[in-house]
Amino acid sequence: MQRSEINALIRDAEAYFEAERFRLPPFAAWTPEDWANPAGDISDIVECGLGWDITDFGLGEYHACGLLLFTMRNGRLANLKSGVGKTYCEKALVLDPGQHCPAHHHWIKVEDIIVRAGGTMGVEVHNAAEDGAFADTDVALSLDGVRRKVPAGTTLELRPGESITLEPGCYHKLTAPRGRVLLGEVSAVNDDVKDNRFHPPVGRFPDIEEDEPPYRLLVGDYASLTGLDRPSTG
Repeated sequence: MQRSEINALIRDAEAYFEAERFRLPPFAAWTPEDWANPAGDISDIVECGLGWDITDFGLGEYHACGLLLFTMRNGRLANLKSGVGKTYCEKALVLDPGQHCPAHHHWIKVEDIIVRAGGTMGVEVHNAAEDGAFADTDVALSLDGVRRKVPAGTTLELRPGESITLEPGCYHKLTAPRGRVLLGEVSAVNDDVKDNRFHPPVGRFPDIEEDEPPYRLLVGDYASLTGLDRPSTG
């Protein structure tokens, strides 16, 4: 992806969040200069991967296969293992019509995906087989506390206010069949470096062509532009 495209997407997302009256934390508006000269210790933000995250999954077709995310809070895997400290994560996601987030599952993370505003979310579900393929078995899930089983490959459509709980090993592909949609994610600690299994395999983070300076930093920028360690929840 070109940095100019990423900058434009973030500006557009900022306007969309504002229109939906969805407020982001203060560091969402930090400039690269703010990151380079923080007023305090920002190691939690950097090490837990908080902030802007835009990906085309390495395919170069963001408007067909892509996702914009903002991670507002997250802990470390050590917290999850010990049960002490931040054992949770919260994100905001924006998905556009004609765009999808490819099928993937997590080995560790259980998550709720909530439709916060906008149109509807489509979510196609499969169980993961031992070899990583789609299993031809019914999928057990929870829709706002109501437990159901649906056939493999079912696409559920959720409206604003509705949510789905996805357990580890449940493949899910997200779409926006009826207008732009603002999604929320509430989950256990998130580790985007190690806890994603895509089918078919794709990359998690984009390759960026620096055709102009960054407007906002992405989580993948922190190491090179702040001098701090690469985002990790380990």
